[in-house]
Amino acid sequence: MSEQNETSMGGFLKSHLREYGMLVALVVIMVFFQFMTEGTLMRPVNLTNLFLQNSYIIIMALGMLLVIVAGHIDLSVGSVVGFIGAMAAVMMVNYDLPVWLTIPICLVTGAIIGAAQGYWIAYWKIPSFIVTLAGMLVFKGLTLWLLAGQSVGPFPKSFQLLSTGFVPDIFGSGKPNLTALLLGIVLALAIVALGLRERARQQKFGTVDEPGPVFWIKNGLVAAAIIYVSYLLSTYRGLPNVLITMAVLTMVYTFITNRTTVGRRIYALGGNEKAAKLSGINTERLTFLTFANMGMLAALAGLIFAARLNTATPKAGLAFELDVIAAVFIGGASMSGGVGKIIGAVVGAFIMGVMNNGMSILGVGIDWQQVIKGLVLLAAVIFDVYNKNKSS
Repeated sequence: MSEQNETSMGGFLKSHLREYGMLVALVVIMVFFQFMTEGTLMRPVNLTNLFLQNSYIIIMALGMLLVIVAGHIDLSVGSVVGFIGAMAAVMMVNYDLPVWLTIPICLVTGAIIGAAQGYWIAYWKIPSFIVTLAGMLVFKGLTLWLLAGQSVGPFPKSFQLLSTGFVPDIFGSGKPNLTALLLGIVLALAIVALGLRERARQQKFGTVDEPGPVFWIKNGLVAAAIIYVSYLLSTYRGLPNVLITMAVLTMVYTFITNRTTVGRRIYALGGNEKAAKLSGINTERLTFLTFANMGMLAALAGLIFAARLNTATPKAGLAFELDVIAAVFIGGASMSGGVGKIIGAVVGAFIMGVMNNGMSILGVGIDWQQVIKGLVLLAAVIFDVYNKNKSS
């Protein structure tokens, strides 16, 4: 019996090598930089900065994963970030429009931009690479026009809270921030409870493939990591608003991809578009919606980035699309579509973020940072291709 369990566990880990490999890689990278920076990486102040610096990349990675899973790519997201930030600045600073009106207008504009690009890709069958490359150039130019080549700011204090604000401690205890600690514990317990519920459902239908020890080790480590990070943040200023936004969006998109018909259809679309169409899936509408969703998330990222800088600049969003796409591929998405997970994209984004942060603390030049990130991306794609060739 034990031999059979070992075989099944070995087979499971082998078949999920990329998924668990990325988690192990993130832990190894964090331990490495924690040691090399003499503990600076995991200090509460630096940990907070890590979340603030990577929030917009993670938010866009959620949408980019769906686009890549559907078999497409979006090169315009960086330019959309800059354009939406410029639009928000002109509305609030130049025309004194209130924050509560500006934010929804910007989000709707982002969705319209994504939908406009998705229309040509879905219904006219123009390659997404070409359409979004054109979008990248168009919105880069529109950003320059909107700002007249100059920076516009500062923003109202209420808008800045979108990125630099923190969840207040309802207990008013000071340090540690009990609200942050309590929310971390609740989230950790919720993840374990949802995992147990899903496992019970799989057992009911006889579809459990994850061995018990792997399930408990994985969920135990995740829960412990969440509680530990919550404790560290509670000793500084508590939970940043953007961390809550990221966590909620991650849970929502995980639910959509794992538990809804739309999510399953996006994977079917990326796996084999002709087969998906023959099975009755409206592939055009699905492609259209994935790009509209990407545009909305890029707009949200643009608002958060502008709020963090407290100004809109013509160069905002420059090369963001490269970091977002790299995060998704490092997180396990396949270039051919149909493969990838939301959690993988988030882990990929954190790997990129920790590397950027750690190398900056160590004083590694931006030139070598780019070289190292490029090699990591290449290694991730080579690993993906190797696994595919081996399995086939």
